Amino acid sequence: MRKIKNIHRNEDPEKYQCFGCSPFNDIGLRLEFWEDGDDVVTFWEPEKRLMGWHNILHGGIQSTLMDEIAGWVVYIKCMTAGVTTEMTVKYKSPVLIGNGLITVRGRLKEKNSRFAIIETQLISQDQVCAEGELKFYIFSEKVAREKYYYPGVEAFFDV
Repeated sequence: MRKIKNIHRNEDPEKYQCFGCSPFNDIGLRLEFWEDGDDVVTFWEPEKRLMGWHNILHGGIQSTLMDEIAGWVVYIKCMTAGVTTEMTVKYKSPVLIGNGLITVRGRLKEKNSRFAIIETQLISQDQVCAEGELKFYIFSEKVAREKYYYPGVEAFFDV
């Protein structure tokens, strides 16, 4: 596994407030990412403040985790930026708060010049608790660099 650098960390903390990955968002998830073969992965521990039903991680937060990992799959595996256009989630088992770290994985399923399909899994206690399939509209690398601050895939890794 190799660490993916958060290329946004050097931005103005007042402007970089992504709920999923900004280390500056006091109420955010503050996710970090790794490349693990074909997957992009993050590890995160659910907090009581994000509870839905009794001691269960809110389903919207589970969806947010899968949406965020998919966005980083686009950065790393599609080598561009993009935006979510569709998301389907299957909740298979509750994610209990207090059971330690959960793992969220994303993998590129298919890609063409305009769209990418990303598969995601949310895993707790070695059990897949939720699965997602997300469709992203992806920008050309030229547009991503010019309009969306995409620095190129090489910027995400130390040499």
